[in-house]
Amino acid sequence: MTPAINLLKKSKIAFSIHEYEHDRDCTNFGEEAAQKLNLDPACVFKTLLVSDDKQVFVAIVPVTGTLNLKRAASALGVKKLHMADTKQAERLTGYLVGGISPIGQKKSLVTCIDQSAHHFDKIYVSGGQRGLDIGLAPGDLSLACRNAVFADIGDAK
Repeated sequence: MTPAINLLKKSKIAFSIHEYEHDRDCTNFGEEAAQKLNLDPACVFKTLLVSDDKQVFVAIVPVTGTLNLKRAASALGVKKLHMADTKQAERLTGYLVGGISPIGQKKSLVTCIDQSAHHFDKIYVSGGQRGLDIGLAPGDLSLACRNAVFADIGDAK
């Protein structure tokens, strides 16, 4: 069990586990999950870490798009954001890139979820390792991420 699954169980939040065989040569983890789990890619979300050089934040956006750093900065109440360094992301979350779950991270980080999550009854995020996704309601994801906020932070590809 991953820290994400353990936290969801402890919090009594309803979720489903979805495992697949991760291709070691694949670096587009979210799209791989959608394809291998036969899911609509719009309901599969990726976990990104961003920083304003003072603080690190979590941004959760659909794998079908990209993070709009300007809108994310506005939603998080900071002037400007950039992508966090890979090593920093792994150190703060306790997860490896490609398996970073927004749930059960080592350090509690302020989190923002793209508002498009509300279009689905269930969305899918990393379960804490490559080849493992968790399905849950967007509101439950917000609760599991210590009351994450929803905002328009994604751009369609």
